[in-house]
Amino acid sequence: MAYDKALADRIRDALADENDVTEVKMFGGLSFMVSEQLAVAANSHGNLLIRCAPEHVDELLLHKGANWPDMRGKPMSKGWIEVDRTGTSSTVEFNAWIKEALDFAHSP
Repeated sequence: MAYDKALADRIRDALADENDVTEVKMFGGLSFMVSEQLAVAANSHGNLLIRCAPEHVDELLLHKGANWPDMRGKPMSKGWIEVDRTGTSSTVEFNAWIKEALDFAHSP
């Protein structure tokens, strides 16, 4: 299954002010690297996949639409969150997820 092109466009727009953004096809979707760090992706399930601080995962999983992602039937490591459309329907919610991903990408 291909990634959601509208979701990829939303991500692209949200990252427009960032320096050094690279788009890479991976995870069956389209991933966005920020300063050479994987930050966010439009995955093959049509969902947002974000990279975040592992210590934030438990709290982030309490948000609407947030799930622990798996890859090929196996859970991904702590530090990843998959967010379905219910958790990204509003601009405020979507931008909060993007901010979480950018905070991690810019962390030392």
